[in-house]
Amino acid sequence: MIKAEKIYTLVKKELVKANTIVNELVRREAEKYKGPFAEIILENMKIAQREGLPLCQDTGMVEFFVFLGHEVRLEEPLCKTFERAVRDIYTSQPYRCSVVADPLFGRKNTGDNTPVICHLFMIEGAQLEIRFLIKGGGSENLSALFMMRPSSNVEDLKEKILGHLKTFGVNACPPLHVGIGIGGTSEEALLLSKLALTKDFEERNHIEAYRILEEELLKEINALKLGYQGLGNGMSAYSVSVEYYPTHIATLPVALSVDCYLCRKGRFTIEDS
Repeated sequence: MIKAEKIYTLVKKELVKANTIVNELVRREAEKYKGPFAEIILENMKIAQREGLPLCQDTGMVEFFVFLGHEVRLEEPLCKTFERAVRDIYTSQPYRCSVVADPLFGRKNTGDNTPVICHLFMIEGAQLEIRFLIKGGGSENLSALFMMRPSSNVEDLKEKILGHLKTFGVNACPPLHVGIGIGGTSEEALLLSKLALTKDFEERNHIEAYRILEEELLKEINALKLGYQGLGNGMSAYSVSVEYYPTHIATLPVALSVDCYLCRKGRFTIEDS
């Protein structure tokens, strides 16, 4: 049995860490950047970690990806545990609550950054893996779905991705982590593109063709010269991560999701004892 309190405590800890302590790879790239506002970006990272303040004023909507082993026993529904953790952290820390109750009518803030988004994947074993993204509005607004012709090739796919990023990429606070989902159905492709963002920057697809696609796209995205904060200086993307799934013979869904330059996320596992 995995106690709800254990999950709750770990989620709270990881949420604070992701909101205040920047990924070490992100820090190293920021230290290499010598363009406008370089000192301000690094100083912001130092102050956030030292003072426990958020790295960005947009502390996002929290999206969870749960890999639940079939032997795992839970004390309460995971979404309930996650929402308790998010509610308590976002109301006790100086984090902005960014969730509105109704997306169209009224858009009244819920006041505690809940509800969360939670995706569940059933796997074998007695292990619970929890991943999450803290998705700000700028990066989320860059999301896109392309229902491509099934006869499309790799170059057609690249043209769609690069064209979208060239036009709108500066709005998402680059450098970006780019997640691409290919296949499945329309909603599956979008989910895969988000799941791709939970990967580490250096984690490559195990299929050679997709690994090559990741590497080629990263090179071509950086050639767009979006630069830090869209100012044209420094790198445009840290990494490109691709996830794919079988699809219908008459379809080719391709989805794009990105993280902003802070790439706020978490990933940890718990064993059922």
